[in-house]
Amino acid sequence: MIDKLEYFIALARERHFARAADELGISQPTLSAAIRQLEDQLGVVLVNRGSRFQGLTPEGQRVLEWARRIVGDARTMREEMRAARKGLSGHIRLAAIPTTLAMVPRITAPFQEKHPDVTFSVLSANSLQILSLLENLEIDAGLTYLENEPLGRVTSVPLHAEHYHLITAKNGPLADRESVTWKEVADVRLCLLTSDMQNRRIINRHFAEVGVTVQPTLESNSTIVLFSHVRTGRWCSIMPRNVALSFGFHDEIKIVSIVDPAPHHLVGLVATHREPFTPLVSALLHEARILAERELDQ
Repeated sequence: MIDKLEYFIALARERHFARAADELGISQPTLSAAIRQLEDQLGVVLVNRGSRFQGLTPEGQRVLEWARRIVGDARTMREEMRAARKGLSGHIRLAAIPTTLAMVPRITAPFQEKHPDVTFSVLSANSLQILSLLENLEIDAGLTYLENEPLGRVTSVPLHAEHYHLITAKNGPLADRESVTWKEVADVRLCLLTSDMQNRRIINRHFAEVGVTVQPTLESNSTIVLFSHVRTGRWCSIMPRNVALSFGFHDEIKIVSIVDPAPHHLVGLVATHREPFTPLVSALLHEARILAERELDQ
């Protein structure tokens, strides 16, 4: 039953029998047979079928909620038993919005020092993708914004507040200033994150609050790409201070505070709320809380 529920989750995520079968490492006939057996066991039709996948039935949507819960609990049970036998080991899958990627080592490094048998994979994703990945059991936790847009049923650990700064080359626009306003920033050539990023939506809102609209001449979903363009002296960008400092080119850039307004936005670690958490997620949340306490002391 659990295997069939995992197959069903994959099908709901991929919305395509062949892609789901390929992801699971099984043949398409095997997947189709498993879904039909699941339907027979539950006595309901889960998938609208035609020549191709046409979505889930209302009963299928409800079963999907149960499937995620049951599969998540089964994984938790297996991890607890493995931890009881061997201590904490396994693999943690993280996803982080671009502006928090520089913070990831502040969690993973001390965690791995305490638990050397645990490995990590880290993806860059936008805030909506992180919530979807959590919901579909594709990641264990994410680093994202905790305000502004709905998070759903998650457990969160606030880590720090983002304050936005103009990032410009030492010889670039407004580099002689200690602070600038949002209206002044609107008049320089900007490179910004793409509009699917919550960071960009927040920045657009702050520009709108002062009655201006910006059209950046370069967009990217990578802060590294933005920073490399800032270094040419032809572009400026808007980033949290800690992100700009993480690239290590302090002598080549100027970080200028943006005021009027000078907002802050909370970011932190999120994990799907469940009791109990897997041993790995529980330990990860604990490490995040240690980091949060250090941030508060600074």
